[in-house]
Amino acid sequence: MTQYNGSAYYLTGAKKLSLESFHIEEKPDHAIIRVYRGGICGSDVHYYFHGGNGNAVVREPMLLGHEVIGRVEKSPAGSLLHVGMKVAINPSLPCGQCEFCLAGVENHCKEMKFMGSAMRLPHVQGGFAQYISVEPERCIAYDDNASDEMMCFAEPLAVALHAVNQAPSLIGKRVLISGAGPIGCLIALVAQAAGASSVTAFDINANSRALALKSGANDVYDPASEALDLFRTAPGYFDIAFDASGAQPAVELAIATLRPRGTFVQVGNSKGLMPLPVMTILNKEITFKGSFRFANEFRVAVKWLESGKINPLPLLSSVMDSINMGEAIELAADKDKAAKIQLTF
Repeated sequence: MTQYNGSAYYLTGAKKLSLESFHIEEKPDHAIIRVYRGGICGSDVHYYFHGGNGNAVVREPMLLGHEVIGRVEKSPAGSLLHVGMKVAINPSLPCGQCEFCLAGVENHCKEMKFMGSAMRLPHVQGGFAQYISVEPERCIAYDDNASDEMMCFAEPLAVALHAVNQAPSLIGKRVLISGAGPIGCLIALVAQAAGASSVTAFDINANSRALALKSGANDVYDPASEALDLFRTAPGYFDIAFDASGAQPAVELAIATLRPRGTFVQVGNSKGLMPLPVMTILNKEITFKGSFRFANEFRVAVKWLESGKINPLPLLSSVMDSINMGEAIELAADKDKAAKIQLTF
């Protein structure tokens, strides 16, 4: 029997990574994946620096990572997977039986098992290791000729696709994206592909603004700039706004620049309670929507990347070996130096 052993960094607390050996226990209904590459997400950064993410606190050693790709090393009997197949790993595993799954909104599944999450105990382990054992339904196959760098964007692209799906049709619409980090830039790419007449990005960081221009934004602005006054002029300028920052001033500014009956989509996480300009929302009859992870958009994201429908590679700042995981996460947190960091295993 093949032995799937290796070593990986387990998070044990804030800024505490412990290099430990592991052994993959083979399960007859699971596939063994040789992980090639993984992207560092904002939630990985939160877990690393704070020992938790929101209400989820690390209580036992946990592997980070939910943006991973690899090759099938072993597939269960009866599976459509075969050895050597390249796959993107869907970190979401809904139960398929609760009211939300049956309604087609599985991102709200009551029994969701999301990779690299401390929400449950035992924690759901992430994918930052040489080998992982996963349910076959998590594995979405893609063409061998597609680049690893490109396909590693499948999960964050699914988040961007889901966000755009919360809004009405973008065809011919003026779109604002507040917060030009990786998710905001991916939303810009999706918005252009979805037929927006213009895409404008607001961000306080010069590096992020430059990346937004490379990622489909027609115009970028520093929110402190007086040039934004033209967008605030009544009755407003933008038809649809996406906030990928989670910052209160950014949310207020986005709502102030929306036209009456515009749509606002909240994508970025906020810390604690956030006061909202309720009277502006009321007077303009603005539709306010949230966007949480993704549902069936993961397969769409894989297909878009596989076909080259969009190109997220300008967001790829650096590729580092997983042995330098702590250094890589710290770099990913520095918006002046990086956007998306990928690890190789």
